[in-house]
Amino acid sequence: MTEPQTEPIKIIKTVLSRLPLYYNFLLEKRKENYKYISSTVIAKSLKLNNIQVRKDLACVSRQSGKPRMGFEIESLISDIEEVLGFNNLDEVVLVGAGRLGRTLLSYQGFADYKLNIVAAFDNSLEFVGAKVNDKPILHIDKLTPIVERLNIKIGIITVPKDAAQEVCDIMISAGIKVIWNFAPVHLEVPDGIIIKHENLAVSLALLAQKLYNNTNNNIETQ
Repeated sequence: MTEPQTEPIKIIKTVLSRLPLYYNFLLEKRKENYKYISSTVIAKSLKLNNIQVRKDLACVSRQSGKPRMGFEIESLISDIEEVLGFNNLDEVVLVGAGRLGRTLLSYQGFADYKLNIVAAFDNSLEFVGAKVNDKPILHIDKLTPIVERLNIKIGIITVPKDAAQEVCDIMISAGIKVIWNFAPVHLEVPDGIIIKHENLAVSLALLAQKLYNNTNNNIETQ
């Protein structure tokens, strides 16, 4: 007799956006040899609302938490990994081997999220043939056959904005379904393609604005 298949957990986007924050915090606590942790401690440490944290964890966790002890950290990490799709190692390709691209290739933290950049691609002979963090930099012409052969579904774009849409189109044609775009331009993608635009200049400007507002508020209240 076959066991009934469990339905995938459906989580709203606002909760999903907070799960990596909980995940990173729990990984740190595991390194510190914590076995249990309460939603109150998580909320206080991350400066979040305790009720919100409890509701978020109730959406993803198979455990309710023990009185005075809280959630078992190892099980909670496993539950979040399942919801976020971290159970299986996802292979990723990166296009654009300039300074930002090489920085991402060197970043070790992707392994915590079970992500592995298998190769980078560029059309510049300055970069093609080199390796960064043991990751090869190949000519852009090799992108499609590698993506198809390895069935890769995630791509990162770190090219200049003038080339970003063309690279995006090549990725989608090759079979990429999820794109993380660092080029400072909005890319057009068909339905069914997931894209996250990461405009570093805008993010920095927003942080500077928050700093300015906080500074002025402090001055006004003094």
